[in-house]
Amino acid sequence: MSETKEKKGWFRRLSDGLKRSSGAISSGISDIFTKRKLDDDVVEELEELLISADLGVSTAARISATIAKSRYEKEISPDEIRSALADEVALILDPVAKDFELQEDRKPHVVLIVGVNGSGKTTTIGKFAKQYRAMGKKVVLAAGDTFRAAAVEQLQIWGQRTGCDVVTTKVGGDAAGLAYSAMEKAKNNGADLLLIDTAGRLQNKSDLMAELEKILRVIKKLDPDAPHSCILVLDATTGQNALNQVEIFGKTCDVTGLVMTKLDGTARGGVLVAISDRFGLPVHAIGVGEGEDDLQAFAAKDFARALSGVADN
Repeated sequence: MSETKEKKGWFRRLSDGLKRSSGAISSGISDIFTKRKLDDDVVEELEELLISADLGVSTAARISATIAKSRYEKEISPDEIRSALADEVALILDPVAKDFELQEDRKPHVVLIVGVNGSGKTTTIGKFAKQYRAMGKKVVLAAGDTFRAAAVEQLQIWGQRTGCDVVTTKVGGDAAGLAYSAMEKAKNNGADLLLIDTAGRLQNKSDLMAELEKILRVIKKLDPDAPHSCILVLDATTGQNALNQVEIFGKTCDVTGLVMTKLDGTARGGVLVAISDRFGLPVHAIGVGEGEDDLQAFAAKDFARALSGVADN
């Protein structure tokens, strides 16, 4: 398959996956802008529409004002508005669209994967493992969500699929001790990458954060700079709660990058725009389905066009 066809195929899947988000925005734009001049009332309606799509109050207000600036009191078509919206969203997202990069001088590059239960952490780990194994890198997986047997089993399946060593402990075992053992194994085996899964029991926030802090303390005994990356996996269906998660995990783990999953399951995909505008953290990948191939590198322009309902070229 050619690269152009592959890109078009992914854009189609992205557009299909974002249909619930883009459908609400696109139909709202049609309702607002059919045979109307762009006046204060129309700008306010556009702002409200963007807020309802979870772009956030300040982001929605700024985008609406920018779109109105050169078009005020002019008739403007829904398609022109969709295109202008896509351009403004892309301007926000472009600085944060950054692929995860393996630090070759680290042996191993230690990555802590955090996020609430059900956000898609294990699939994200599997995707990264598959990607770097295909590049010939040696990868070790650590099943640090020791409270859920299913999470450990999932990671073991990914290990079998990708040919990665998986370090586990008994259910309910010490996650920090497991992370330490995994680091020792990765160092001794000359691994390039160590991916550490973690629990995500956010309903008991203090216990979860205490566990994460313990993991951080323990792995720093083997490498004071570890973890070298901390990736937060966010479930798009949680909407504005995703902003709170960035804040909560950021205080404990010094989050270095984001992955957003399940964009196909929500009409509030605009929350990624709000998060990017507020925190400016790198977005490494997004997911529009449950499969490993539904998690792809984040492309700002493609996402902005798909979210705004702009058709593929």
